[in-house]
Amino acid sequence: MISNCLQALCRVRGYLLLGALSFMAGSLLAASGIYSFTLNSIDGQPVPLADYKGKVVLLVNVASKCGFTPQYSALEATYEKYKSQGFVILGFPANNFGAQEPGTNEEIKTFCSRKYNVTFPMYAKISVKGEDQAPLYSYLTKDTGAGIVGGIKWNFTKFLVDRNGNVVQRFESAVTPDSPEMVAAIEKQLKQ
Repeated sequence: MISNCLQALCRVRGYLLLGALSFMAGSLLAASGIYSFTLNSIDGQPVPLADYKGKVVLLVNVASKCGFTPQYSALEATYEKYKSQGFVILGFPANNFGAQEPGTNEEIKTFCSRKYNVTFPMYAKISVKGEDQAPLYSYLTKDTGAGIVGGIKWNFTKFLVDRNGNVVQRFESAVTPDSPEMVAAIEKQLKQ
């Protein structure tokens, strides 16, 4: 009888310890925001998002054959305007919507540099929704808080990240990078 009670008590302590460790691990991931993710650059080299600690970051899922593709011009202009203040844009090509990013990473890189003179960092093509969704986009769409979570609806969805790696605002595809709404949000974060 005492042996059974001790075994049950040990099991309960084990479950409590496992639960506490799981909670702490989840809190640690949330506390690190985007910095816990590493993805390949468009050239195939691993680049940790922690490399952008201390910067205001705009994450954008992009596509070369989309009605919103001309936003590359405004993205580049916004990047050029604010990069000296600690701002960076990170582009994530994705072929999830209407097969509008069918090219290879090399083709995407060539297209972006030749057509739009893109100089902001571009990453390798990923999936932003579905069963093969990249872990970064799983985090962005499920673990970032009210007003930000939710599935990606189309190309050129934008996530604004503060200098501590926390996602602070989401902008849907139709909101252009040079819109008053987005400019105000970027400038607010740069002042903090």
